[in-house]
Amino acid sequence: MAPPRRRRTGQSRRAQYGRFATYVVAVGGVVISLFLLALSVLDPRAFQAVRNLAIDVTAPISRAGSFVVSEVTSFSQSVGDYFEAGRQNGELRDRVRELEGQLTQAQAAQLENDRLRALLQLRDTTADEVAIGRLVNSSWDSARRYAILSAGSEQGVAYNMPVRAPEGLVGRVVTVGNWGARVLMIIDGASTVPVRSARDGTPALAVGTGDSELRVELIEVGTNPFRPGDMIVTSGVGGIYPPDIPVAEIVRIEGDFAIARPLAAPSRVDYAIVQPLYQPAAVPPSEGGSAPAEAPR
Repeated sequence: MAPPRRRRTGQSRRAQYGRFATYVVAVGGVVISLFLLALSVLDPRAFQAVRNLAIDVTAPISRAGSFVVSEVTSFSQSVGDYFEAGRQNGELRDRVRELEGQLTQAQAAQLENDRLRALLQLRDTTADEVAIGRLVNSSWDSARRYAILSAGSEQGVAYNMPVRAPEGLVGRVVTVGNWGARVLMIIDGASTVPVRSARDGTPALAVGTGDSELRVELIEVGTNPFRPGDMIVTSGVGGIYPPDIPVAEIVRIEGDFAIARPLAAPSRVDYAIVQPLYQPAAVPPSEGGSAPAEAPR
């Protein structure tokens, strides 16, 4: 027998098998449907039993499908919540940085207001004030300790006038321009301020050390009476600094002298008041007495 002229390939045979299986499933479904329909009409109790059996068989599958759907939904919701939380965290961090910047500005403004308020109080209690200026610069990169004051001869500032802040003494004017002046700070090595102890009135000299401290030297030789924590003020001797201006606080004792820390730290002083040179009032002659005779030359 001769072979057929046209032979079906494997792919065509698989397609035919698939089509045949589809027909079988469709016919089986129709037959089952007709059987169930007839059973529901002829014997409702049996149909109810079959339906209950179908429910029992499909219940685990339904639960498994519902669990899978719930887990997928929960996972997708968790992913969405994660990205939403990340976005909200980013917004909160930006807001915190913004609030920190505003808080810093508010604190700086409060500090500036406190300093200006203290300066106004000092101005109200200082009757001989010449000018008020701002210390716009200080020389921390050299061995000398100068500061530039934003007030000059046009405001009445003159050579050697003392400069003080609400906290205490800053220094004295050494160079005067029209709109500015150079101030020799009390911590400079060339600065010497006559002082006394506010506790017992012991006279001394506060000499700058060139850094951020003062060396308090006794005028009279003897036992060092200073103690850590003592406040020293200007004594009025010398005709430059008015008496009773706060100068420094004793921090330690070193032999015959003491080391003090200025109350008006240059790094924290913004505004300062210029006062005229101190001129003690002349002692009037006693009543009924004659003026003192001129000393012989």
